[in-house]
Amino acid sequence: MTSLTTRRFLQLAALSAAGLLLAACGKKEEPTPAPAAAPVASAAAPAPAPAKVYNVGTDAAYAPFESQNEKGEIVGFDIDVVKAAAAKAGIEVKFTNTPWEGIFNALGQGDRDLLVSAITITDERKQTMDFSTPYFDAVQLIAVKDGSKIAKFADLKKLKVGVQTGTTGDEAVSKLLGKTNTNIKRFESTPLALKELEAGGVDAVVADNGVVIHYVANNPGGKFKTVSDAEFVPEQYGIAVKKGNTELLEKLNKGLADLKADGSYDKIYAQYFGAAPAKAAEAPAPAASK
Repeated sequence: MTSLTTRRFLQLAALSAAGLLLAACGKKEEPTPAPAAAPVASAAAPAPAPAKVYNVGTDAAYAPFESQNEKGEIVGFDIDVVKAAAAKAGIEVKFTNTPWEGIFNALGQGDRDLLVSAITITDERKQTMDFSTPYFDAVQLIAVKDGSKIAKFADLKKLKVGVQTGTTGDEAVSKLLGKTNTNIKRFESTPLALKELEAGGVDAVVADNGVVIHYVANNPGGKFKTVSDAEFVPEQYGIAVKKGNTELLEKLNKGLADLKADGSYDKIYAQYFGAAPAKAAEAPAPAASK
C-alpha cells in the first residue's frame, strides 16, 4: 500500500512538473512598453525683421548745412531737417560723410539710400535721381575782401575766382569765364576756397549764400564782405533718392510736409539763420548745379 502510494505520488509530481514546463515554454513575453515620446516643442515665432536704417550721404564740409563737430559727429541744418522729417515719417536714418565728388555715384550704386547736402534741384540731375519737395531756397553770393571794388558778377570776368568743384558756383563762374579758364580755382570745399581768398590766392569766391554768410560771420578776422547780383538764378535744395524709389520719396515728402505744418521747420531754420524763412516765390528750375 505504501509502495503504491509513493509510486503514484511520483507519477503525479512528474506530470505536474511537465505541465509547468510546457506552460512556461508557451507563455508569450509581455512587450516592454515604449518610452513616452517627448512632446514636440512648438516652433517659436520668427523674430521680426529689424527696421531698415536708411543710409544718408552728406558732404560734411559745408557749414551751416552739414559739418563735423569736435567729436566728429555730423551736424547742421540739413541734418536736423532730415532727422526731424524721418521721425515724422516713421523711418530711421544714419548719416555717412561722403565727399562731394563721389556723392551722386554713391547714390546711383546703392551705397547710399538718400542724399542731403545742400543739393540744388536741377533738370539735369532729375534725369538720374529723384528729389523731394524743396526744403530750402538759396542763391549764389560773391565773397570778396573788404577793400575790393567788385560790385557785380560781371566784374569777375578777368579775375581769379575760387569755387567748390561741381557746384552751382562752379557752373556759374564757368559760364562767365569759360569752363577751362585757368583763372577758375576749384577746391574740394567752399571753406577751402574762402581760406584761399583770405590768403590772397583768389580775388573772389562764388558759392551758395547760406554757406558764404555763415563763414563770413564766423571768421571776422578774414575781413570779408559779400556782393549779391540779381543775375544769379534762385535755387532750391532737395533731398535726393535713387531714380524710381517712389516709396522712400513719398515718406520723405510726408515727413517734410508735417514738419512745415506744425512749425518745427521754422524753429530749425531760425536756430541756424536767426529767423524763420520768408515766403519765397516759386523759383524756376536752374540749369546749374549745387
